[in-house]
Amino acid sequence: MQKTVDLRSDTVTQPTAAMRAAMFDAPLGDDVFGDDPSVNALQEKVAAMLGFEAALFMPTGTQSNLCGLMAHCQRGDEYLVGQSAHTYRYEGGGAAVLGSIQPQPLAQNASGQMALEDIANAIKPDDCHFAQTRLLCLENTWNGHPMPLEYLDGATRLAKDKGLAVHLDGARLFNAAAAAVQPGESVAASALRITSYFDSVSVCFSKGLGAPVGSALCGSKAFIARAHRVRKMAGGGMRQSGILAAAASFALDNHLERLAQDHAMAQRLAKGLGNIAGLQVRSAQTNIVFVDVADGKGPALLAYLKAHGVLATGLIGLRFVTHLDVDAQGIDHAAACVRAFFDEASAAQSAPTLRGAAVY
Repeated sequence: MQKTVDLRSDTVTQPTAAMRAAMFDAPLGDDVFGDDPSVNALQEKVAAMLGFEAALFMPTGTQSNLCGLMAHCQRGDEYLVGQSAHTYRYEGGGAAVLGSIQPQPLAQNASGQMALEDIANAIKPDDCHFAQTRLLCLENTWNGHPMPLEYLDGATRLAKDKGLAVHLDGARLFNAAAAAVQPGESVAASALRITSYFDSVSVCFSKGLGAPVGSALCGSKAFIARAHRVRKMAGGGMRQSGILAAAASFALDNHLERLAQDHAMAQRLAKGLGNIAGLQVRSAQTNIVFVDVADGKGPALLAYLKAHGVLATGLIGLRFVTHLDVDAQGIDHAAACVRAFFDEASAAQSAPTLRGAAVY
């Protein structure tokens, strides 16, 4: 019997047996007192890996981004961000509600990039009529698109030349790094090249890396000290959180290089969905595949997939996310179910109808 193929998100992963063992064996302390050795070890590891002085373990990426924004900006300051960026659209307006930080959303192209001219034009002059522009926030990956290094260089150079700090929402940073790996290079080294452009980075452990919970915010020691205070206000202090930090640390040690497998599975799915009338594949550059569904059939397709053991998200456009709990068999089953849906719909549409005749 085919098991359920859960492609809703890479957050649905279960800890591997080896990760569970690492969690069980983790030495613990009280992190609020700063003496949980597993948390301290994780913070030191991820900071060194990404080229920063310090890091702070957080329960979620939303809290990590919030603490980062509030550590960079004061009440009444402004940050520049993409119109569809996660920190602006999908984090409950936390920067504005809790930090009194004004977001200035800018248009993004199909790959999530804001035009450099738009960024430059959005920076406010030093005038009491305007909020002070303090920060540029980028996201990598965005909807599965890795940001080219040339763009990161240009955008961050522009911001810094104008006196702005730059923050990266790197929820799937390591997917971006895996996509940009050069011959003979590790994913960690590729990630370091990306983070070198930024003053702070938030990175998630519970997506592609497969840990059950957690993110980290990285930056200078002074920046992390400010973020630590914000984390306390936001209720993010955890006690024996080393059991969670151990899972994240295990993931950094063991799950970076395997991200290429998830990307291969996404490409396999995209290929399997090719040449289906009524379906258009939009992205499969890392571990996320978006498809557009014609004629308003998205909800029906979603329901059909669920009935056949495949879970996805979306309505008009569907999203499929590959991860360490999905194998080639599951991907092929998902593609076959999508194809079957359209084959059945086509057969029903072309079936002949009898007019003016009695049917017995």
